[in-house]
Amino acid sequence: MTSLRRHIVRSLLVAIVVLLLIAIITACWLLAGSRARLDGQRPFPGLSARVSIGRDALGTVTIDGANRDDISFALGYVHAQERFFEMDLMRRMPAGELAELVGPAALPSDLNHRRHRLRAVVEAAYAQLPPTQKHQLDRYRDGVNAGLADLHVRPWEYLLLGSQPQPWRSEDSALVIAAMYLDLNGDGRNERELRLAQMRSVLPGPLVDFLMAPDPDWEAPLDNQLSPRQAVPDASVFDLNRLATVDKPTDLTAALLPALDAPRPGSNSFAVAGSLTDTGAAMVANDMHLGLRVPNIWFRARLRYPDASAPNGQRDVNGVTLPGTPAMIVGSNGQIAWGFTNSYGDWLDWVRVQRDPTNASRYKVPEGWANIDAHDEHIHVKGKPDTVLKVKDTRWGPIMASDVDDTPLALAWIADQPRGYNVALMQLEQTTDAHAALDLAPQFGMPPQNFVVADSTGHIGWTLAGNSIPLRATIDPLRPSDWSKPGSGWQGWATPAQYPRIENPSDARLWTANNRTVSGDALALLGNGGHDLGARAQQIRDDLRAQNKFAPNNLLDVQLDNRAVLLTRWQQLLQQTLADTHDPELQTLRQLTATWRGRADVDSVDYRLVRAFRTQVTEVVLSPFVARVKQRYGDFAWPAENAAEGAVWNLITTQPANLLNPTYRDWHALLLAAASHVASELDKQPGGLAARTWGEKNRSDIRHPLSVALPKWLGRTLNMPDDPLPGDNNMPRVAAPGFGASERFDVAPGHEAQGILEMPGGQSDNPLSPYYGAGHADWVNGKPTPLLPGPTQHTLTLEPSAVAE
Repeated sequence: MTSLRRHIVRSLLVAIVVLLLIAIITACWLLAGSRARLDGQRPFPGLSARVSIGRDALGTVTIDGANRDDISFALGYVHAQERFFEMDLMRRMPAGELAELVGPAALPSDLNHRRHRLRAVVEAAYAQLPPTQKHQLDRYRDGVNAGLADLHVRPWEYLLLGSQPQPWRSEDSALVIAAMYLDLNGDGRNERELRLAQMRSVLPGPLVDFLMAPDPDWEAPLDNQLSPRQAVPDASVFDLNRLATVDKPTDLTAALLPALDAPRPGSNSFAVAGSLTDTGAAMVANDMHLGLRVPNIWFRARLRYPDASAPNGQRDVNGVTLPGTPAMIVGSNGQIAWGFTNSYGDWLDWVRVQRDPTNASRYKVPEGWANIDAHDEHIHVKGKPDTVLKVKDTRWGPIMASDVDDTPLALAWIADQPRGYNVALMQLEQTTDAHAALDLAPQFGMPPQNFVVADSTGHIGWTLAGNSIPLRATIDPLRPSDWSKPGSGWQGWATPAQYPRIENPSDARLWTANNRTVSGDALALLGNGGHDLGARAQQIRDDLRAQNKFAPNNLLDVQLDNRAVLLTRWQQLLQQTLADTHDPELQTLRQLTATWRGRADVDSVDYRLVRAFRTQVTEVVLSPFVARVKQRYGDFAWPAENAAEGAVWNLITTQPANLLNPTYRDWHALLLAAASHVASELDKQPGGLAARTWGEKNRSDIRHPLSVALPKWLGRTLNMPDDPLPGDNNMPRVAAPGFGASERFDVAPGHEAQGILEMPGGQSDNPLSPYYGAGHADWVNGKPTPLLPGPTQHTLTLEPSAVAE
């Protein structure tokens, strides 16, 4: 190479290095510019007095103000500084406006959600709010926009997307509530009841009832009333041996996934009365199970302001807020502490729309005929022309599906009602005892939740929170029905006096875990929206009954309980199935599961193998029924949120010949084949069966929403470490990839200094922030993180403009 060429090459290399350095420096400068302000003084109009915002080592904010109005402004300011992009996603998702920000990839989501026209719903909701609630939302809005404007550089995610953040509006906080409706109510699709209708059109009713029946072996309702055990249908009802063989669909495994305990949005919440604590104060525990991301959905906060009804005249509220709203969602105020779990009541119904045969734009209503409302919804798509969605609306809701006979179906959903949105939850901050909190709960505009509360004088209680429990008349809520007859369908809303309620139970313990909590008339009121099997709730109940004195650490121990109680009988069944095997692979499987530790530990091989056996047995037992329905309805899948444990266990223990998968000569052959499948599939992997630990499969996988859009090496830097996690479904410590406890909260009101609050993913969404992922390791390891903030490391003061001048 000539000296000239060498010089040119060296110059090019130097230029490339310089450009890379400039790019890195620029990127770091821009990232640093979008970090939250942590110190100093900032003037803002509208504040009545100075507000102090302190941060500890985890980034927990302590906001001290003269009144709740100023606190709402400051909380909005902090949320915007740390989390505006995530708040933007939360408002855009239910409004069907994501594609405008991120492009065509979000269009399918937008098309589904825009059918509900939720932005119009929340605008109507905001308009009818009481003035005091409007004012709080307005103050929060002003704080959000002040916080956004006070960043040196717009949030880094918008730089990556080449977009500008849009100002926050007061009604956007109601859209954040709408996002929770979607998350907790099956994405507003009500697919479960469509699948039930498909099943009933193909299979005999008694068989469907048997397959869908709850399992009384695992129920743990608060009223102790167990469901009746369903009889196994005999050959006169259904006989697989007499039916023509159905080709196995290629996607049968995917169709069966909902029957295999797929992760569901849910939670654990439980309480013990003061008679079981050393302090005399009652205690509450709460861990809300949701999809996990970076940063976490919740934001740790302490709010302090004068309040004559509070101890020592100062309200001191600790817990987690939801960026996008001004409320403390789960927390303790020194006098009460509270938590939530998804109720899985029935909040959506399909309505058969009887169209006028002479005019398709009309449909039948109790008083005659009404016109179908048509709306053209223009969905903006980044880089593409608008997509126009034609929404056909009825008085009951939008037309979104068809019944098994092709009759159009409108969806009645409480989230499409403006009444379902408010911030009355904020009143809990000033509530002084459990009884008063239970009185308030039916007023909250939110997805209906199990509400568990404990107070400083030792009382505990449970009821439903949420103001929209429909009163149904003359319909079966689990089937599409005709509401055109007078007096049918939803006939108003339950009054607070009609809500089920338990105060100070005799055994001083309460528990909910997405299971059925009540029976009889109360269950008829709430309905069945897909209750959890109950094994998790039963395990929590039994853990609570196993001791008579509690501190917050004891409640955390219950939350971290990863004992595999449900799988114990499956381990015994596997051992019995393999007792006489001479197959070397099956002998290895038997040996590896013979010693049963019975825990979903990260190093557990026995747990993973037994779990895989249960999964495979469930699939082969149910596949003949699913295949028959899927032959007629290609989109069919097992109804979501409907555990198959009861039906499957009943079948493999009673072994009816008429319901045996025809592929197998007898039930033992079916069980043996399931075990062989597990052994052969897992043995193929490196290290064989003995290397198949639970932690290999069950990893945290907690990612930033934009990490997938970046090169892998760079995207990984935004995600949390991909740790192996103990825990699983059907036990208190729920854990799955990208899913699990979004917080763990344990506290006795009045004794917050001993309280616990763990949280994954950290407070800030900026990778250069000291709070990006702070506290995450404690959550992974189940290490108690104090509820109260630690020593203040940074203080920012917001001042009224007049003071600053």
